[in-house]
Amino acid sequence: MEDVSTAADLKACCVAAFESPLVQLLLGGRLHPGGDDLTRRLADLTGIGPGDRVLDVASGLGTTAKLLAVERGAAVRGVDLSPGLVAGARRGAVDAGLADRVDFEVQDAEELDLPAGSFDVVVCECALCTFPDQPAAVAAFKRVLRSGGRVGIADVTLDRDGLPPELDTPVGRIACIAGALPISGYEALLRDAGFSDVAVEPHPDAALATVDAIRAAVEPAREWLLGLLDVERVLYLVDLARGAVCNGVIGYGLITARVDGAAHGT
Repeated sequence: MEDVSTAADLKACCVAAFESPLVQLLLGGRLHPGGDDLTRRLADLTGIGPGDRVLDVASGLGTTAKLLAVERGAAVRGVDLSPGLVAGARRGAVDAGLADRVDFEVQDAEELDLPAGSFDVVVCECALCTFPDQPAAVAAFKRVLRSGGRVGIADVTLDRDGLPPELDTPVGRIACIAGALPISGYEALLRDAGFSDVAVEPHPDAALATVDAIRAAVEPAREWLLGLLDVERVLYLVDLARGAVCNGVIGYGLITARVDGAAHGT
């Protein structure tokens, strides 16, 4: 595990990055690849239906929570480390008339302060790869799930041996690349935590679409972005990431699993 101060710094950097309007602009307002279509697919794979209690970890602006409440009839609690994103998600829920069906709070995914066995499904989209202590987070997911509950993770997948060194950096980790795992790594992470029925569904097209969308957002805004960031460096890194996606080094996948056994400890 990383040094505590390093982990704290990484979390603070992630919060600052994803609260940034500039980052949200570059990502088109979506904080994970695949948009609503992959959220719906993850909901299908985890069997989310009416009345299910769903925990959305790293819930961002609440897009997934609202979708699951409206389209699946679920009761959703979103948790995120960013106070700014939580505040925005709460406002969005009120504006959408969903305040009685979704709620949001600031929490650390590695130390969930929630009752054991209190959820039917945990979802976590493009965030586990940014957590400094991924085993702790997955253990927390399992603890809050009931017996028979399901977890659905959407995340970047990575063949680290082929990753360009320029992307294997703290910035690369905040960008959901450097901290990602190979498919076998996610499978092992879940099995080591005691999950069963682990399954993976690859979606490399979502990774490619995200990289292309970032470039498409940066190119026409070159002039006004010049005072905010190193545009040429950003485009260089985006092109490196695109090449890694096309070469199969970087991908994206949906990973699901189930909890067996009796109630969990508190």
